[in-house]
Amino acid sequence: MFVQQLEPVADSLGLSALVATLPLLTVLVLLGAVRMKAHRAGLIGLCVAGAVAWLVFGMPLGQTASSAAQGAVFGLFPILWIVVNALWVYRMTVRTRHFDILRRSFGRLSDDPRIQALVVAFCFGALLEALAGFGAPVAISAVMLVALGFDPVRAAVVALVANTAPVAFGAMGTPVVTLAQVTGIPLDTVATVVGRQTPLLAFVVPLLLVALVDGRRGLRETWVPALVCGFAFAAAQFAASNYVSAQLADIGAALAGAGALVAVPHARRPAAEPVRAAVLTGARSEDLDHADPRADVLRAYAPYALIVAVFSVAQIPPVKDFLTEATRTFDWPFLDVADPAGAPVGGNVFSLPLVATGGTLVLLAGFGTAAVLGVHARVAAREWAATVHELRFAILTVTSVLALAYVMNLSGQAATIGHFVADAGAGLAFLSPALGWFGVAVTGSDTSANALFGALQVTAAEQSGLSPELLAAANSSGGVLGKMISPQNLTIACAAVGLAGREGDLLRKVLPWSLGLLLVMCLIVVGQSTAALGWMLP
Repeated sequence: MFVQQLEPVADSLGLSALVATLPLLTVLVLLGAVRMKAHRAGLIGLCVAGAVAWLVFGMPLGQTASSAAQGAVFGLFPILWIVVNALWVYRMTVRTRHFDILRRSFGRLSDDPRIQALVVAFCFGALLEALAGFGAPVAISAVMLVALGFDPVRAAVVALVANTAPVAFGAMGTPVVTLAQVTGIPLDTVATVVGRQTPLLAFVVPLLLVALVDGRRGLRETWVPALVCGFAFAAAQFAASNYVSAQLADIGAALAGAGALVAVPHARRPAAEPVRAAVLTGARSEDLDHADPRADVLRAYAPYALIVAVFSVAQIPPVKDFLTEATRTFDWPFLDVADPAGAPVGGNVFSLPLVATGGTLVLLAGFGTAAVLGVHARVAAREWAATVHELRFAILTVTSVLALAYVMNLSGQAATIGHFVADAGAGLAFLSPALGWFGVAVTGSDTSANALFGALQVTAAEQSGLSPELLAAANSSGGVLGKMISPQNLTIACAAVGLAGREGDLLRKVLPWSLGLLLVMCLIVVGQSTAALGWMLP
């Protein structure tokens, strides 16, 4: 048995924590300063984490390798299993041109560019985040806005800012699933607390979007539909994450926000020509005027309806119990770790939800999508393989970052840093969301930031007397605000709208909003750690 040590370096917690940060610092410097590709930085960081675990913290080399293997396996299944299958569904809609039909359908909902920004970037972007995440919502939303006539820079900024509120529950709840796995806190508990933080962002982001599109005039003339959309989105996200399923939180929120927006009469009014002339400064796609048969429009919406239906059925108690029976739980080979008190850690045991996982359910919906859209089985299989090939570097990045996180957690490096950070005391509640923000800003992924810092947040909370559930959730909720300034997302946005090399311009436009919303989240978490807003927590 390997027993974790908190002070392996000269019996000093400070020096030990400093050495324990080397893997994280390596990744951050390679990504932020050297501008190395994320998958290479992740692999190098993993090597550093392994060296520190073995040479400094005394973890046997075999157990170090085993802990890295467990993290990589978790990255592949269920995390990347969800992403691959979700993007596979999207690729089939593009191949059959039903995605173009969907885009034209959105364009016909309203000719007001401020409302189009809410429909495309906020609502549909949230649905894409729910299904895939990892940059797909920004790229797709930005392209659709440019096709509607938006200036490329404005389209990119709107897409980046809109991709905030849904991130914590994106990719079928992948970030919170990861957070629950690395912290040992039940998924329902983590999702419940996150679901009482991020909806507050969702309530104000639509107002911010109409202001970005058309300044004070946009806010003055369209605040009603923006407010209604934000309220419906926030209410649905809160309800789903607290009482239904973390995997369905963003799907329900996106559909509720879009439905509420369409129901507001003000949203359907034609925009004044001066407004359109001021906002739509780009070239409008000519195919927007093409009329699509009703049957084709229904088929274009069918993939998303199928996903909602499959996940909804999977939440019915008898069905859920039946699916859970396929879960396999076993002792992870060559791993026997105890915490500093001598108690076995949860990482010694690994659960494999073969069927009761988001990726398998999306796969089932994908089979239905292929049938509805008329995609031949051979073509569907080729599209799935092409999806894996397209994501090959993302797969390498996610598996290496999660392997790094597992090595740091199981070797005791995260616990050492957490005990040291706990000295911040009450100030930790304010800093907690900022740590998640920093992690996502560097890695580009709330999932990766939760894997890196989730266990650290819990350890620091336990040492400082704060709620572990609150700070773990704050890591994810603060992280969503770093998404818009991450180098990966900025690069994706620029590439999507033809602004390659202008990442700096976009960063200067979105950074103030990222920092402003982060400050709001920090204050929310501080309030929730006291009697002022403590009533908000379960």
